[in-house]
Amino acid sequence: MTQPEVLRSLLEAVANGKVSPEVALDSLKDLAYESVGDFAKIDHHRQLRTGFPEVIWGQGKTPEQIQQIMEVMRQRNSVVMATRIEPAVYALLQSKVRGLHYYEMARICAIRPSEIDPQFTGIISIVSAGTADLPVAEEAAVTAELSGFRVQRLWDVGVAGIHRLLSNRHLIESASVLIVVAGMEGALPSVVAGLADCPVIAVPTSVGYGASFGGLAPLLTMLNSCAAGVGVVNIDNGFGAAVLAGQILRTAEKLRMA
Repeated sequence: MTQPEVLRSLLEAVANGKVSPEVALDSLKDLAYESVGDFAKIDHHRQLRTGFPEVIWGQGKTPEQIQQIMEVMRQRNSVVMATRIEPAVYALLQSKVRGLHYYEMARICAIRPSEIDPQFTGIISIVSAGTADLPVAEEAAVTAELSGFRVQRLWDVGVAGIHRLLSNRHLIESASVLIVVAGMEGALPSVVAGLADCPVIAVPTSVGYGASFGGLAPLLTMLNSCAAGVGVVNIDNGFGAAVLAGQILRTAEKLRMA
């Protein structure tokens, strides 16, 4: 599908009624990537295939590599996002990439429109156990917002002071999908899932004393949740939780329209 002759043949078949637009669209989902230097290959059609564009993992890349990738991606996407961008890296990028926004707590850089209106119905509510969990929780929140979803935030409501959570039960009840972020022993997702009638995505964080083993203890707690309806992503993976929540809402919308 990357050769002009093949594309022309496909378009002519659609015009002649020999191939349906739906079949042609399915074929176009596998169009080629674009190389950036000798270090990256940009998958421009990931959004067509999966509903979400490719996102740049910033950690381990040089500022020059991130800049070049963003400049290529902005030619085809209204939103270009890079995760795990530390302040020092942003300081080097901001003068080189026009219109770059920085979400310091989330450690996300983005090229984005001045206003991003929600494109999908439903609410993704994000709940964090403690203030130290906020970088991961904000990564999830910003990712969801940049992806076109409506987000509610509820911070610092861990189980050590359960009344803080219970006094905000209305935010749990109004959610379409819940993302619950917790370190230490990771008990909060089980509590939330016992109150909620929607999917709960649990995110263990690497916050905690030595016996938390860098997030392994909350990960195991969440995997062993006694509450039903809890799915678990990897340690500190706020980004992955937001994408999963978005896929749930997009699937629900497709089913409603079917």
